Amino acid sequence: MTLTQNRPKPQLRQRSPRTVGRQYQSVLVLLVISVFLLGGMGGRLAYLQLLEGDRNRQLAEDNRIRLIPQQPERGRILDREGRMLAGSQLSYSVFLWPVANTEEDWQPIIRRLATIINVPADTIQNRLEQSGYGSPSLVRIVRSVDPDVVTALAELSSDLNGVQVQPETERFYPYGEIAAHVLGYTGEMSDEELIEREDEGYRLGDITGQMGVEAAFEPLLRGQWGGQQVEVDSYGHVLQVLGQKESEAGSDVQLTLDLKLQWAAEKALGDRIGAIVAIDPRNGEVLAMVSRPVFDPNIFSNNITTAQWQALQEQEFPFVNRALQGYPPASTFKIVTTTAAIESGNYSPDTVLPTFPFIRAGGIEFWDWNNAGFGPLGFTGAMAYSSDTFFYQTAMRMGSQPLIQWTRRFGFGQKTGIELSSEESSGLVPDESWKLENIDESWFQGDTINMSIGQGYLQASPLQVAIMFAVVANGGDRVTPHLLRTAEPVERYRESLGISEETLRVLRQGLREVITYGTGAGLNDGNTPPIAGKSGTAEDPPRKSHAWFGAYGPADNPEIVVVAFAENDGGGGSSVTGPMVRQVLNAYFGDAPLPTPRTPPRPVDDSLDP
Repeated sequence: MTLTQNRPKPQLRQRSPRTVGRQYQSVLVLLVISVFLLGGMGGRLAYLQLLEGDRNRQLAEDNRIRLIPQQPERGRILDREGRMLAGSQLSYSVFLWPVANTEEDWQPIIRRLATIINVPADTIQNRLEQSGYGSPSLVRIVRSVDPDVVTALAELSSDLNGVQVQPETERFYPYGEIAAHVLGYTGEMSDEELIEREDEGYRLGDITGQMGVEAAFEPLLRGQWGGQQVEVDSYGHVLQVLGQKESEAGSDVQLTLDLKLQWAAEKALGDRIGAIVAIDPRNGEVLAMVSRPVFDPNIFSNNITTAQWQALQEQEFPFVNRALQGYPPASTFKIVTTTAAIESGNYSPDTVLPTFPFIRAGGIEFWDWNNAGFGPLGFTGAMAYSSDTFFYQTAMRMGSQPLIQWTRRFGFGQKTGIELSSEESSGLVPDESWKLENIDESWFQGDTINMSIGQGYLQASPLQVAIMFAVVANGGDRVTPHLLRTAEPVERYRESLGISEETLRVLRQGLREVITYGTGAGLNDGNTPPIAGKSGTAEDPPRKSHAWFGAYGPADNPEIVVVAFAENDGGGGSSVTGPMVRQVLNAYFGDAPLPTPRTPPRPVDDSLDP
């Protein structure tokens, strides 16, 4: 008996006709799905490699390559002796690398960074959007951060991907407020400025001169940007420098200003609202220019605070350079009236006229300043005592045309040619057409009378008044004032007005007698060589009057003209601005001290650079 004989026979089971071929169907479905998926992946890869390959390669490159800009050092501003009035100091700025994160990933970083650097998150967000999230270039967010902020950012660098601290230079003015209106200040370009000047090579975040010499000589001072193209890893660490262009420092600009004289003029004006101008009558060099109220340009170099800005707003137009703005020139203008009266042929140099308490014209009484008159006077005596009724009479006889013509020849009613033209007023020389257009009235004799003593609608800046004094001082030439110290010939800055020697003799004698026995006798203190000058007090109802005084010296060979102006001070020219002029002249002819420069803030230690 074999084993096979006892094994039961297996039961054969018939397949159900409903399941026949099911496994083949499953395989077919899986095959179709696989082909579809592989085809989709292949198509996507083909799309990314063939159609989008250039774009993706560029994105990868941008995430690997970083552009690090290198700011040029701004040129220095020097006085006539080479003393530095504006320079640069080390500071640190916070930048973002836009391409380092997606827009979504930037959001928590922006919120955290805002609390550290005390800049609103919206401001940071807007700056990123301006540059574009795909930009490989660093974008400055804030300048001149404190050392503790630099340290905090270094410690949190692993949590602040794309945030970078870079060393830069910032503007530093070692003498603070001294010459602030002449020097101006620097600041980051606004969006509007960038649009206007983008074709000049400026970029987002650039620092430019905002007023004064900083703005006027911007092309010389700015320099040329440089930078590095570097390869970085995923953490932002530099692997290698791929290319480098050194920045080019801006050119130094040497001014005609004398720091010693500028300091003397600053102290002379003190806290009074007004201006002082000193020029060389021989060539138009500006030796000093002061304006009050004033500001410290350093506050704009490093993130001006709300409190600092508010303090400036509480002052009366602190950014206006009053040396370049128009005011009634008062009796200083009698220089022009004397010239017009004699040169027009209506009066001889030796004319003597009676003076009165007042002159009546058109039913109006025009009074002399002393309400009494001075008796018979010639031109020199009328200048010395500043008789109003004497000059009223000359104006009535010669009429408005000679007076207006000579006013314009002296340079009034037009810009002087100084480099700060964007901040300069032309002043105003009124005539009948101007009055009809602006006042809707005809020109009356009273307008000519008022103009003869520097009142009425006439407007002149302290700088224009200084040029008027320079005409007498240098023998009849109108000078073009300038701040840039050059080696150009004197003739470049002088233009003859064709005034006769006889008229010039009268003017010089009259201005000298103002000092020897007239309204400016207080300046005759023996501390300077003989000088010549003229006072003025301009009415400005309903406000207080303005005070003027102008002088030059030495009287026989003038080297300097000084004009002082006190806005709505209420005092007379002889008592208020005369002592200012004397103080500046004493400094010029004496041994004036230099101001003490500030020590720049200690730069951030290099070891803190993340």
